Amino acid sequence: MSACAPTHATDETRTEHVHQPHSPPQAPHRRFRVAGADLSASIAVFLIALPLSLGIALATGAPLQAGLVAAAVGGLVAGWIGGCPLQVSGPAAGLTVVTADLIHQYGWRTTCAITVLAGLAQLGLGCLRVARSALAVSPAIVHGMLAGIGVTIAVAQVHIVLGGTPQSSVLANLRALPAQLAHLHPAAVAVSALTLTLLLLWPRIPGRAGRALRRIPAALVSVAGATVAATLAGLSLPRVDLPSWSSHALAGLPEGPVLGLTAAVLTTTLVCSVQSLLGAVAVDKLVAARPGLTARVRRADLDRELLGQGAANVVSGALGGLPVAGVAVRSSANVKAGAVSRNSTMLHGVLVVTAALLMVPLLECIPLAALAALVMAVGIQMVSLHHIRTVTRHREVLVYAVTTLGVVLMGVLQGVALGIAVAVAVAMHRLARTRITHEERKGVHHVEVRGQLTFLAVPRLSRALHLVPQGVHAVVELDGSFMDHAAYESLQDWQNTHTARGGTAEVAGRRTGTRTDEPTPRAEAETEAQTETEAQTGRLQGESVGCRCRPWTPWRNHRCERPGSTRPAGTPGALGERDRPHRGTGTSTGAGTGTRSPGGRQLARGISAFQRNTAPLVRGELARLAREGQRPSQLFLTCADSRVVTSMITSSGPGDLFVVRNVGNLVPLPGEEGGDDSVAAAIEYAVDVLKVRSITVCGHSGCGAMQALLTAEPTGAATPLRRWLRHGLPSLERMADDDRPWARLAGRAPSDAVERLCLTNVVQQLDHLRAHESVARALRAGALELHGMYFQVGEAQAYLLTGADGDEVFGHVEAAGLSDPPGPGKM
Repeated sequence: MSACAPTHATDETRTEHVHQPHSPPQAPHRRFRVAGADLSASIAVFLIALPLSLGIALATGAPLQAGLVAAAVGGLVAGWIGGCPLQVSGPAAGLTVVTADLIHQYGWRTTCAITVLAGLAQLGLGCLRVARSALAVSPAIVHGMLAGIGVTIAVAQVHIVLGGTPQSSVLANLRALPAQLAHLHPAAVAVSALTLTLLLLWPRIPGRAGRALRRIPAALVSVAGATVAATLAGLSLPRVDLPSWSSHALAGLPEGPVLGLTAAVLTTTLVCSVQSLLGAVAVDKLVAARPGLTARVRRADLDRELLGQGAANVVSGALGGLPVAGVAVRSSANVKAGAVSRNSTMLHGVLVVTAALLMVPLLECIPLAALAALVMAVGIQMVSLHHIRTVTRHREVLVYAVTTLGVVLMGVLQGVALGIAVAVAVAMHRLARTRITHEERKGVHHVEVRGQLTFLAVPRLSRALHLVPQGVHAVVELDGSFMDHAAYESLQDWQNTHTARGGTAEVAGRRTGTRTDEPTPRAEAETEAQTETEAQTGRLQGESVGCRCRPWTPWRNHRCERPGSTRPAGTPGALGERDRPHRGTGTSTGAGTGTRSPGGRQLARGISAFQRNTAPLVRGELARLAREGQRPSQLFLTCADSRVVTSMITSSGPGDLFVVRNVGNLVPLPGEEGGDDSVAAAIEYAVDVLKVRSITVCGHSGCGAMQALLTAEPTGAATPLRRWLRHGLPSLERMADDDRPWARLAGRAPSDAVERLCLTNVVQQLDHLRAHESVARALRAGALELHGMYFQVGEAQAYLLTGADGDEVFGHVEAAGLSDPPGPGKM
């Protein structure tokens, strides 16, 4: 067993080079290696990107080679420079409407110049490190923008699917649709129908054969199938036309009005940047969902990603390519295909270049109707029902709908600007909308405030407060996250007046839970803005404030300290002055129970706060656990000490831990006379029924059970506590054995005998665990791990038992996770 040094987060992508002192560092020896997973993932992404790049170029009205140029540049340049290693960039469907409009207004060469300028703007934004600011745009606006673009794409491509030519706007396409339906092109409709059928049915092929076939992208299968069918049937259809690369049009000097060109550059920059940054965040979530990949792939650097996208747009525009952005479909395919580095993205770009140079005759066999059907399906998918349900649930459907209609009817930039304006208006409306009610229940007058309490609501608040008669008990319940200075003053003045006239007042915040029945009022800030406002008036913690509690005090076993109080904590008779629990002061009556104690009121208030604030957030997850049953991965055996909060120190939630708590975190030996079957039953149930993969014994500093073991009199009375602590005697004997090394903490020895016994007790209880048959059987099968843990309460520091060679050392836990946890029998 070796000592465990403090664990630090490491960057596995960097190589540490060691050189002799006073000598120049050695040049790093670089070898380009491509993992097999990256190679296979690059092929999968290439097979998706090839038809989509051609289809998007067709939808914009650009030369078809422009789609291939953008795909290659996005893979090579953005993949090499970008800050999100697994994100795949290229021509995106979200840019189709913008690019088509630019080509229609300014021509292709000027559009390429606009792409270059947009790339330079992205480089500037990346240097300014404002990438995080772009994520401040409301998701409803982003989803609405994508939905509007999807509708525009789908309506335009319908004309090509039917064998016609799309118009310049959505309204024009809709007006021309009846005439187009009257003059169908049967061959184009047949090819489009076959493409859509293959696209929809290919992912749904059942059985083992279906699992194998689904590895081939549906986009490739649909386009290839339609191409083969059209060729075999000898259908006369417009097909892909790739002119010679020698005649490929490159960027030219921008021509047009300055204001129009500036708006075009801003629009392209906005759409490219927002789509790429949101895509990078989505890729991070996909990476986090893949076990083992998080340690190999760093989280996205959004500023670097913006630089990579800017460089790609500069190169793509200069070479006559479409604007480049991160593409969700290809990025998700890259992650799901098993990519482990940016090499897969770059290799996909190499494959696109190879196809553009060597596969021209094959690509020219593809019917345009097949590409149009593919792009139409992509446009329809951009109107996501999941996004609509999400914005509806968050009451953002108005912003979503206005943005979508604005993009469809006016354009992307105008639609986004309209969506932002509506989002600001909705936010202001919510800030100003406050519902204030007054009612009397069981002799207590309740004034409930639902919403943000600003100066706009002060008149209604004053009217409700003046409905409370003098000399009665009143409760003001604040259900909001903000209260400005005007509202604070109004509430405080009423509270002073009401209590001065013989009444009692209780102000209960949604989070602060403030309450008082004394003449000294107290209001507590809930946001930084409110804190600053009250601090400016000198009254947040000044002479008129009755308690100096911090916002996290509802879960602390603290004591409120009032200014000027000199009575020490815990002094008898001091409860009325400064030792009242934070949520339990004042008098309160319950139906049929008489006056409740402060502790009872604190418990009731805690339960009420849970039902009001926490239950709505966890109800869905608990409902799922109720349906599926518990499936914890760990058995956590720790002390009953109130300072050890298992969910907090392990960052766990419902369903994660199967917890056993007892005095001293003891594990009685099986079959011992006078033993305890409750702990053994929990161990057997956790290992044999729940199939937990690890068991952790957690001790802590200042353990009262260990202190009792050290100070117990041999002839004392056999109380229940003394009988239970007999199971800790082996730990005491282990510590007294001079032939055994003392358990210790990394970096220091135990501070006293109690801490030494606490550490030794963890090691001893792990030995007791191995004596249980169910544990021993699981250890032999390799299905279980045992861990020792020590929590230093005063330092809020967790230690894990590790090491070899007979040492019993508890090492710091500082990193987010341990890559190689100690296995069974290795502690």
